Amino acid sequence: QVQLVESGGGLVQAGGSLRISCAASGIAVSVNAMGWYRQAPEKQRELVARISRGGNTNYAESVKDRFTISKDNGKNTVYLQMTSLRAEDTAFYYCAADAMTGALVAGTPRYWGQGTQVTVSS
Repeated sequence: QVQLVESGGGLVQAGGSLRISCAASGIAVSVNAMGWYRQAPEKQRELVARISRGGNTNYAESVKDRFTISKDNGKNTVYLQMTSLRAEDTAFYYCAADAMTGALVAGTPRYWGQGTQVTVSS
């Protein structure tokens, strides 16, 4: 059974930093494309960052140079380090995984986590 369990969300002031984690079980992050999506109320879900099997990363323009996605194959965990947080970063953040990067880009990854709330106060 595949599980993606997010943690680390919370309330942070604008300009602050936060790191959220996604612990995977049942699949290996080393051989899957992993991504972080977010969804704010009344907004479309957005793929904010993804990392390929080989470690190549890609970011949405809205978070480029502020967010960093990484993974620890030994811990089977993916991270999203968020800096210079803004009120508009407030959203529910979901971890996702798929064997194919294309599925992440298309918004149809096979596996999803339950999500973690990130709230940025201005």
